[in-house]
Parts: sequence; C-alpha cells; structure tokens
Amino acid sequence: MSGICREVVTLQLGHYSNFIGTHWWNLQDAGLCYDPDSPPGELQSDVLFREGRTLGGHVTYTPRLIAMDLKGSLQTLRQEGSLYETEHEDATFTWEGQIMTHKESPTSKNSFLQDLNRLDMGSFPAQSDFSGPGHCSVTSGKAAVAMETVNSCLDRIQKSYRLEGSVRVWSDFLRIHLHPRTISVINQFNHDGESERLEAFGQGEMLLQRSVLEDLEDRLHFFTEECDYLQGFQVLCDLADGFSGLGSKVTEMLQDSYGGRSILTWGMSPVSHSDKSSIKDVFHMMNTALGTVSMANHSSFFCPLTLRGGLGRRPPPPTTFPLLNYDPTLWYHSSAVLALALDAMTVSYRLRQNSAPMWHLSDALTASGRKVVSAYGSVPFPMMHGSCLPDALDAFANGLPWKPLSACPELGDGCCFGQSVTLKGLEGQSLVSPLLPGIEPSSPLHYERCGEDVLATYIQQHYPSTPLAVQLVSSPSKLTAPFPQMFSPDLSSQGFLQNHSAPAGSAAHSVSSVPVLTSLQSSPAVGLQLSELQKSCAALDIRRVAPSFLSHGLEFSELTEAMEQLGNLAHCYRPDRLQSSSDDDDD
Repeated sequence: MSGICREVVTLQLGHYSNFIGTHWWNLQDAGLCYDPDSPPGELQSDVLFREGRTLGGHVTYTPRLIAMDLKGSLQTLRQEGSLYETEHEDATFTWEGQIMTHKESPTSKNSFLQDLNRLDMGSFPAQSDFSGPGHCSVTSGKAAVAMETVNSCLDRIQKSYRLEGSVRVWSDFLRIHLHPRTISVINQFNHDGESERLEAFGQGEMLLQRSVLEDLEDRLHFFTEECDYLQGFQVLCDLADGFSGLGSKVTEMLQDSYGGRSILTWGMSPVSHSDKSSIKDVFHMMNTALGTVSMANHSSFFCPLTLRGGLGRRPPPPTTFPLLNYDPTLWYHSSAVLALALDAMTVSYRLRQNSAPMWHLSDALTASGRKVVSAYGSVPFPMMHGSCLPDALDAFANGLPWKPLSACPELGDGCCFGQSVTLKGLEGQSLVSPLLPGIEPSSPLHYERCGEDVLATYIQQHYPSTPLAVQLVSSPSKLTAPFPQMFSPDLSSQGFLQNHSAPAGSAAHSVSSVPVLTSLQSSPAVGLQLSELQKSCAALDIRRVAPSFLSHGLEFSELTEAMEQLGNLAHCYRPDRLQSSSDDDDD
C-alpha cells in the first residue's frame, strides 16, 4: 500500500535511550534525499519527521520526538534548540542596590560540535571548499521542500572524527536540529553527582504527576494533533534505573489516552554503569524486572535491547560481533550498534511502498499474551563484495548469522512462536544465484528466484514451523560523521567483505554504509529469560539487602505482585504452548 503516510511519534526516556536515539536520528538524517530530482527512497521520512517553518519563514524538517532527561544532561545543547527563534521575556528588576553577577564558564565543545557551530554560522576551515550551508531539499511524501541544512555540508566535507575520549552526553554527537517542543528536562533529579539521583522504579512512577505530566501531555498534543494518520508510538526507555518506573507510567498513559494506537516499547540497558556497586546492581536488576512486566502490560510489545550477556546481577560477557571492534563499556559505541539494529527492525512500518502498520508487527509476535519479544542482529551482515545472498547465507553452515541483542541466547531447538526478519543494505549485490546451464545448484537457496524467498527458505531451515515475516530493503544504513568507525579492516567502504585482507600497517579507511540483518522473535527462550530474572529477584530479601529501594513509594506487596505477574508472563512461553498457538492459527 502506498500514498498514505502513517505518522509515528517517538519518545526517548533516559540518558542511554537518548544515546541510542541520537545515533538513530543521525542515521535517519543521513538517509534523507537532498536532491529534488532524485526518485523517492524506499523509506518514507514523513513517518518520523515533521515539516515546519521558523518565525523567519525558513522551512524546517525535524523529528516528531519527545526526549526526556535529567538536569545537567544537556551540556552544550540548549533545551529549546537553536533552529527556531524563541522569545525571551525581559526580567524587570526593582532592586536598586548593588548587584553581583556570577557567570559560569561555558562547557567546552568537542571538534565535531565546533565544526557544526561553524557551519551554522556560515563558515568552515579553509580545507573545505564550502563557505557555508547551501539550499538543499528533502523529498517528503508531499513534495520536494527547499530548505537550508548543515548536514548535507558535513556529508560533502568528509571529515573523520574520533570522539571516543570526548563524548560525555548524547548531545556531544547530535548532528540534527530539534524542535523546541522536543527536549523535556526533569529538574527534580540530577544527571551527575551523589544526591537527588533517579535510581529506583518507585521514584520514576511518582514523577508522572502535576507539572511533569502536564508538560508531557502538552508536548504529545502538539505532535499528535498535526498527524493525519497517527499509527502509534515508539518508546525508547532506560530499563535499569528510575526511568523504568517513569516509562511504565508513560506507556500506561499512552494506552489510556490513545486507545487503538500501537505502542512499541524498547527497554534499553547499557553494558556498564558509572555508579557500579553491589547495591546498585540490585537496583538495576529490580528496575529491569519491574519495568519489563509493567511496560509489557501497557505496550503492544516490549523488547529489551542491550549488549549485556544477561539481565541479572552477574551476566556473562557482552555480545561480540566478528566484524566490529567496539568497546562495550563505551556508551558511544554500544548505543551505535543498537541504533543500527533498531534502524533495521523498524523498517516494516516506515516503507514507502507496501508498508505494514505497527500493529501488524506486534500482532504477529504477541499472540496468547506473549508481549515480550527478543531481538537478534548481524551487525554488519557479512557478505563478500560481488557474491550473492545464497552464498553468504550458506557460509554459516548449520549456524545462524545473528547474535543476541536482548541478552536472550537462542535455544537452537527450532521452536519459535513467531518471527520478523529484516535484511537491509544489499544495494548493488545479487540477491539470487546465477543459474548456469548444466551445473547443479549447491543448496536449496540457489533455486530461489527472489531475495525474500532466499531469506525465508534459509530461516525456515532453522525454524521449520514458525510463522515468518521477511523484509528486504536495498538501501543501506548510511554512516556519516560522527558515527564511530569501529569496523574490521576487512570491510570495504560500503561495508562488504573484501576479497583480500588489508595489508598490515595500512591506513584505515572509513566505512560509509553497512548491511544489517535483524530478527525479532517470540520464542520459549524469552520464557526462560523471564523465569530466570523472576527467580533472581525473588531470591533476594529486598527489605534486608536494599531497604532503600522500597523507600520511594513502591510497597512490598506491589513488588510481590509484580514478581507473580513476571512468573505468569514467563509461563506463556512454555514449549507446550506451541501446539495451542498453531491450533489458533489454523482456526
């Protein structure tokens, strides 16, 4: 189906969610078409972006986004942004005595933000052949819109940034402009420091009232009321701190206020925290358990996203990828990996042609009350330049190419209730095998005559009786500054494996795009994960080990009830439910 743009409003709740969201929006911005003469892309950008106009009459194109974070988390970024002119009220002073002014030194900007500021001001260093931002256009669902942008200039400058040592907060690598209604700062809690921290689920639950609630409702009304066909909400929410409680109340409010709209919630957890201690580990695990059961209840589906090896206090080592040299302890790195995966997993309801609304995705994965799903990804998908998709998949023999993105290892028994698989970025590569006369195809994959059938046949070899949805999108995820260059030297600039390894000591080249393969699954493995989490929480005497966890509004009886609900949710994934699910499908 085409011609209808089904809008989505995105909410980012918490600092790590904003890390992932920043990378994700940078990826979306990189995929925008700035040439009005170019054909429309595969993805419809109007699903996520909104067109506006400044007081000066300039056309803008900004995310339909609400981002919530704590006091002190923005650093150099102004809460109202810099794209729109804002009115400042003149303060009237009646005091006639001596006035002493204390001025805080401005936070220093890294090299990327300095260059971004120069472009905003209309200048750039001499090595650039640009004097400032020019007029570009964004091909929207309506027409080619002329607008001024600095991001296209950054693309053409092709300057490499190494920000691993300078990224402190998510705004340190934000390359797009945000609408003044986007950023909401919660001033009751501090981002840094020892006091007034948002650490417990109960604190987050109690936040969504009075001024915070009114502010969120106003922002939601602003973004939703201009939508013609609002299909739903994407919610990215920190899972291990007090934002899990806030996210639980936010998803409950969305469910009550926007009945019939989809709510796809992603629970984000970093591999490591700066405030690590045995007590904080207990807090993180309890927040994760409570947030999972509560947000699953109020969402169309809930998917944890993390590179941790598990959701408990002592998880196995983090997820590794054969073609990535990333540092799992750096939020700047781990959030980039998850953003690439999220870019692929959200494709189905953002397509320009033959898109499926959000509820199609959630309904396919959440039958019989199984509202929690797990994610897997091959980031990047390993494919030799010039080869074909059947050969790339056959290279994995009896294994699967993806790794866990939800701390939920696959069981390898072929049992799965439902699955959605997306392969993004094989532009210019052959999706089928060239059949040569007289030569027997080497595997069943080489008989298939379209890429979707090749991928579906491969998945069904491992999950023979699983309901399956497959999407292939040829355009890759474009990696523009300041995405971290953390890829294997064996990859070409387009993200494909090279026929020869890079010579030792050769200069590293930048990878400008990568193919990505992802899978969203509802399977018995999720039930085991939830059961283990419930048992780990129940084994703790929270009133003795961490009594302060219950001093922020959460009653012990409520905690006990939530653990029972988590156990019941895990029970929905028992393997013996596979037969009942297939019977329901037959009916």
